[in-house]
Amino acid sequence: MKWIIRLIGLLVVIIAVLLGALFFLPGDRIAKIAADQINAMTGRQVEMSGETTLSFYPVLGISTGRVTVANADWSDAGPMFSADSFKVGVDPSVIWGGDIRITGLEAVNPTILLERAADGRVNWELGVEGVAPSGTAEPGSPATSRALALTLDRALITGATLTYIDHASGQRTTLPNSDFDLRWPAYQGEATFEATLRPAGQDVDISGQLGTVAKFIEGGISDMSASVTAPGGTLEFQGRGDTKPELTGRLDADLKDTAKFLASLGLAGVEIPKGLGRALKAGGDVTFTQDLRVTLRDGTVQLDHNNMSVAADIAIGGDKPKINAQLRAGALDFSELASGNSTPGGGGSGGGQSTGTAVQSGWSKDRIDASALALVDGEVALVADKLDFGTFNFGTTRILATIDNSRAVFGLRELQGYGGTVTGEFVANNRNGLSVGGNMAAKGIDMKSLLTDAAGINRFSTTGTARLKFLGVGQSVDAIMKSLSGNASVRTGNGHISGFDLDKLMRSGNGTGGTTVFDSLSASFAMDKGQMFNNDLAMSMPLAKATGQGRIGLGNQDIDYTFTPSLLAGENTRGLAIPVRIHGPWSSPRFTPDLEKAIDLNLKEEKKKLKKKAKQEANKLLQKELGIQAEEGQSAEDALRKKLEKDAARELFKLFD
Repeated sequence: MKWIIRLIGLLVVIIAVLLGALFFLPGDRIAKIAADQINAMTGRQVEMSGETTLSFYPVLGISTGRVTVANADWSDAGPMFSADSFKVGVDPSVIWGGDIRITGLEAVNPTILLERAADGRVNWELGVEGVAPSGTAEPGSPATSRALALTLDRALITGATLTYIDHASGQRTTLPNSDFDLRWPAYQGEATFEATLRPAGQDVDISGQLGTVAKFIEGGISDMSASVTAPGGTLEFQGRGDTKPELTGRLDADLKDTAKFLASLGLAGVEIPKGLGRALKAGGDVTFTQDLRVTLRDGTVQLDHNNMSVAADIAIGGDKPKINAQLRAGALDFSELASGNSTPGGGGSGGGQSTGTAVQSGWSKDRIDASALALVDGEVALVADKLDFGTFNFGTTRILATIDNSRAVFGLRELQGYGGTVTGEFVANNRNGLSVGGNMAAKGIDMKSLLTDAAGINRFSTTGTARLKFLGVGQSVDAIMKSLSGNASVRTGNGHISGFDLDKLMRSGNGTGGTTVFDSLSASFAMDKGQMFNNDLAMSMPLAKATGQGRIGLGNQDIDYTFTPSLLAGENTRGLAIPVRIHGPWSSPRFTPDLEKAIDLNLKEEKKKLKKKAKQEANKLLQKELGIQAEEGQSAEDALRKKLEKDAARELFKLFD
């Protein structure tokens, strides 16, 4: 029994000596030992400066001053990690060897630099192949590989500045004042993480789980989940990933205020029109590759009240995302793009129904924010059953939108509406202020429905074809309409004009009320500064024809147009023309017969006869009363003037007699 007691006593003495030796080691020696061990396990040079102290209770650990961890050998951007101070606590079993179990880690005001090389290498890959445990291989012995096998009860990093540099794209992102809380109690087990980022001063909270720490650290694929919560909404991911980084899984977004959410990520000042995602819900299967490409399949997106299915490929490595997407939707309501209101307007049915608000109150002067055109570049194909733009409404729609540097070109592959089809293109350019333009052709269009929606004119009923080329500039619908330039043409078949009866007008002089029926109509227009001018309108009617010329105020919603119908000359009748002036606002135009022009057009021969007769009577009077004879081709006025000049000259010469 005595030898057992003596053995235990000897063991106690040995432990006491070992602990005493550790206690009396100088701080710089402890720091060097720790730095050498980290260097051996990671392959990165570690430096610790300032006062270094060792603690035994309540945990075994060290506290250092400034710490730096070298970057990858291919980088020249400075240390990968540095901190003002560093504390680490370890399980006492580390003294006798084995895996390192870190019970606590704390870094104050660290700077973390993450880099991706142009060839795809990343600087955060540790556990370098070929590094011996001591940091150098024994002479004549092969180099061995050792992964960074450790556990971590908790790592707390506060006030960190996190910088990410992608040398392939030139992208540099810095997140100041960030906090991290990491835990992995078993190296072959699960890890949890929490982070608070403040890219724009507001808290963006990130939390999640990593399925297997060892797989992830050693470059393998691990199950993972993450949640991002920020002012305005949340993002959720559930899937798998690795350190390259590459991810695949399910992504869901619920943004009740998209602009606020983007502002919290540093994208402030983005104003999103209603219908394009002021509130956004989305979900789908997502894959993220190490060359910073995202694919979305089986996706669904709800932009405010608009729902659609989505498939997309997005490259996010450049200055802005580049997207190639296909969208499929039922009815889409983008009426707020035209109205500028914060609540949905009275949408149409795709068949040309009008609310009449433009005519009653003029064009909207609310500012159109087209800044969303600068968010992405790429191509987006849209197929929809109905499309409501507020002013215009369409049915089946196939559009290819190409966006490049804040300029969007909408190719109209198929646009069904107003009983016909519209093709061509529409352009919205916000590079130097907003401008819109287009070059479109319409076939088989119900002109009454189209003109009602476009200009509030609902008296003109017919079906025809039209072409339109236009350009407008301004930050509101009102400014754009008042700046319009371009040209247009229209050709129709039979139809009618309600509001006045042409036959009644020409027979009795009163054409108010009733309807005018016609067989065909054609006209061309020139637009300048929001005014549309025409001088070649031609209309064919069963017993008459008509011409027209004048001005249509697109910007001010008014009209001043002279429409001149003429009865066709018959066997017992001659042609009769009675011009009608249409003038006033679109909402209540006036129809006024122009009697002066009617006299000029219809009594032309009678005026000539009366003029000739008056001239003959004047000549007779001059000859009878004054003895003046008008010569051939000379008017009575000229003959009288000539006689007066002769008389004045004769009296003047008498002064010299």
